[in-house]
Amino acid sequence: MLFNGFKKKSQKTPKNELEKALSLMNEYFQQKKFKMKDYKNIKTFDQLIEVEHGKIGTENRNSYEEKSQMFIISEMLKNARKEAKITQEQLAEKTGTKKSYISRIENGRGNIQLSTLIRIFEIGLNKRIGLTFL
Repeated sequence: MLFNGFKKKSQKTPKNELEKALSLMNEYFQQKKFKMKDYKNIKTFDQLIEVEHGKIGTENRNSYEEKSQMFIISEMLKNARKEAKITQEQLAEKTGTKKSYISRIENGRGNIQLSTLIRIFEIGLNKRIGLTFL
């Protein structure tokens, strides 16, 4: 049965289960303020992002892009720190910050100044940073 676990290929999904699934999907799309038809012609990831978050330059898209970049930075920091086999506390000591600050950045919850980011990677982790502007 749909949503209730796996079923054998020979079993048919009851019509009412399919109707429930379609109803749930439509409700989800209505809450998101777009319709399933918006997804029918999507061929690229960029098109999907535009449907989900709006065109480049809109407030919603800018917010998404900012959160995405923070997530990438947080994951890079976390991976580099673990690769260096040091704790958040040790990294904070090396870079003149607090453990709680390192933790917030690694969890994507903190704003970070570029100078601090460079100090954390270059002094704390002995990694070089390169920036690309598009």
